[in-house]
Amino acid sequence: MEKHYTDSKVKGVSTGTTILAAIFDGGVVIGSDSRASIGGEYVSSKTINKVIQVHDRIFCCMAGSLADAQAVIKSAKSHLSFHSVQMESPPLVIAAASVLKELCYKNKDELQAGFLTAGWDSKKGPQVYVVSLGGMLISQQVTIGGSGSTYIYGYVDAKYKPNMTREECLQFATNALALAMGRDNVSGGVAHLVVITEKGVELKLVCSLIELLLIFHEELNE
Repeated sequence: MEKHYTDSKVKGVSTGTTILAAIFDGGVVIGSDSRASIGGEYVSSKTINKVIQVHDRIFCCMAGSLADAQAVIKSAKSHLSFHSVQMESPPLVIAAASVLKELCYKNKDELQAGFLTAGWDSKKGPQVYVVSLGGMLISQQVTIGGSGSTYIYGYVDAKYKPNMTREECLQFATNALALAMGRDNVSGGVAHLVVITEKGVELKLVCSLIELLLIFHEELNE
């Protein structure tokens, strides 16, 4: 990516989102809300998909400046496509996360974007990586991000369990997104979820999050 230096420093941008990724027994779930805001005040879109496919079984969620995130993902997809042709095999999940890390680190003075990368490969199975603002790379079993994540740390710590079934992990991810979107005024819309396993990729769209939130609170009160 070309660098364009200016005399002024990059100013802070107030954004809003909720993103999540969690490993279950045999696969991984990655998902996000669908609301895009400008300055944390004006909702510019209610239906944007923040879960982007960067290769066959590798997806990433973006948070921060949408323009910055889209530019990084576009460059990363090009790198991975060329890499898979050179290696004559699909790229590893860690390779995709490392490409995002390098792009974020080399352009850390100009970018305001972070990513969750999740996928499955034949070497290490299901994996989740966090590429934070500035280019730090961390491997985790479950992770959340964005402004809505501050409301659900307790829920995630209490409810996530290693080796969950596919159905349990999907319900966990849906509940977590619904709770965050119910509290965070700049997260909302619908929930985009992707299930990635050795067998392939399954896309899910959850629209009735308000109903799910009501059911969730009813179960808590029982």
